[in-house]
Amino acid sequence: MFEVCVVYLTRTVESAVGPRREVLLGRKLTGLGVDRLVAPGGKLEPGESPVDAAVREVREEVGIHVLARDLVPIAEIAYPFLDRPHVSQFSWAFTASVWAGEPRASAELEPQWYPLEAMPLDRMWADAARWVPCALAGRYVAATLTFGAGDRLVHEDWSAARRV
Repeated sequence: MFEVCVVYLTRTVESAVGPRREVLLGRKLTGLGVDRLVAPGGKLEPGESPVDAAVREVREEVGIHVLARDLVPIAEIAYPFLDRPHVSQFSWAFTASVWAGEPRASAELEPQWYPLEAMPLDRMWADAARWVPCALAGRYVAATLTFGAGDRLVHEDWSAARRV
């Protein structure tokens, strides 16, 4: 099981009805989950901490500069894939509302801002609807979410994340 990180960047913008919070998601262009919407992130390099990887991945994938001190941990989730154990992963999730730069597309991600209250969860991985809104609302999530054939969520354990 390899380790990954994801970062949900948020911002507040003015709209006709007042301030609105938005989250940056990107259409995945390569690798596992092509065409799904995901937060910027990726694999930890050998010896790299989850925070250092998060800073690096956000810069590489969407051109945003976020400082380690501005990352807020929101989740740790183990993802066993029963039919493809080689893609099983342990994920560290963060959010940040302080960062510099404008999102730009890369070879891996095509970023776009979405209203937080109307995230396109149906275009994300099956587990996203189960935890992302809660985590972005301030509830820390620790879980093991097991995927089966067809990338279906087949088992959920919300007692804690476990590296399996």
